[in-house]
Amino acid sequence: MYDLTGFQRDLLYVIAGLEEPHGLAIKEELEEYYEKEIHHGRLYPNLDTLVDKGLVEKGQRDRRTNYYTLTRRGRREIDARKDWESQYVDA
Repeated sequence: MYDLTGFQRDLLYVIAGLEEPHGLAIKEELEEYYEKEIHHGRLYPNLDTLVDKGLVEKGQRDRRTNYYTLTRRGRREIDARKDWESQYVDA
């Protein structure tokens, strides 16, 4: 996870927290958190990067809608990050 941007890490956390989230649902969650609009040109290339890195799987709900789920590796990366953060934040 060290080679991800903060935005990509946030994408992973949102995907982990929603059941089969689609692009629009992810976008809405992040817009609420960031309090600003997230453009498609930022969202989808970063989702594709997470897919390419093997952290997220992309499925197709219908011809226009893709959904995203964490892979086992993605879950392990989040768990490892939480463990690392807890050394500093919870101490």
